[in-house]
Amino acid sequence: MKIPSLGQCLLALVILTVHPLIAGEHLHEAAAEPAEGHGHGADNRVHLNDEQRRLAGIVVETLALQAVPTEIHAPGEIRLNAYASSQVSPRIAAQVTKRHARLGERVSAGQALVTLSSVEMAAAQGELLVAAKEWQRVRILGRKVVSGKRYLQARITYQQAKGRLLAYGLSANQVKQLIASNDISRADGRFTLLSPQNGTLIRDDFIVGQRVEPGALLFELTDESTLWVEARVKPEFIARVTIGAAARVLADKRWIAARVIQIHHALDEGTRTLAVRLAIPNPDDRLHPGQFVEVRIQTDDREATALTLPLDAVVRGADGDWQVFIEEKTGEFVPREVEIVRQLPGRVVIDGLKPGVRVVVQGAFFVQSELAKSGFEIHNH
Repeated sequence: MKIPSLGQCLLALVILTVHPLIAGEHLHEAAAEPAEGHGHGADNRVHLNDEQRRLAGIVVETLALQAVPTEIHAPGEIRLNAYASSQVSPRIAAQVTKRHARLGERVSAGQALVTLSSVEMAAAQGELLVAAKEWQRVRILGRKVVSGKRYLQARITYQQAKGRLLAYGLSANQVKQLIASNDISRADGRFTLLSPQNGTLIRDDFIVGQRVEPGALLFELTDESTLWVEARVKPEFIARVTIGAAARVLADKRWIAARVIQIHHALDEGTRTLAVRLAIPNPDDRLHPGQFVEVRIQTDDREATALTLPLDAVVRGADGDWQVFIEEKTGEFVPREVEIVRQLPGRVVIDGLKPGVRVVVQGAFFVQSELAKSGFEIHNH
């Protein structure tokens, strides 16, 4: 028998030592490699049958290019609607004797706001009562009994006394009630200022007992159901804005439809911009003057085309990115990340998909919930 040499013995020892390590590495790699069709993301999809889709209200539409309006972006501020606002002030010097309404209160047209007292008003009230009695007597006697001069003089005196009280701020109904009372004791100088409109009291800068001069502001009120928004637009864009143009305002994290009603023609010296006034509805009283908002004004420029989806079609993925669900096969939904390029009323312009893809436009949240139940993470980059 041939005896191996010393070199051959050493070579055999090395092979026996190293071979199990090499074999172990191959076994480890084989164990780490998943079976075909079960890799990360291979089952990153949701399967729903017809009944599940019906109960969940799943609606799928084919993504297509749509016309979207061009818009001008501008900062804005909510302002009082001056055309729906009023100020209440005395027309003669007087003293405040009683308050009937308070700041923040909603009042109706004709509602009592404040009672004042004035010597000048007392004189005017007395003159009217005297003039009214004389005019009534003359009318009863008639033109055949009294001279024409007396008849005319009585009528003019009555009209002047009546007009003086109206000029002092009394309403026609208040003057009528004073005349009907025929009570000289009511000529005491007290008179009540009434609300000229429905609205909310936003200012009441006075105290009871205070003497106020003619024109002093006692109350300011406004109807906040419609407000103004002053948008600051750069001069180079103003030619693209037209009266009546549709617009939208972002306030309190929601978009509200508005409309352009006026365009100023004088530059603001501080911002070097032009003011564009918009009318905005405020039926729930969530908006208030002084709020800063974001404005989007539609222009008459040629409309561009883009891929748009309803807001509910786009959801946040597990990694915080926006995503939608596409239907690859009937009842088989797969998440795809998209980028929101622009937000429209009720819709968003997206990027990351091609036209022709079938996208879940209703029920995306349900599909996302079903995917989360499967325990898969969403990483469709």
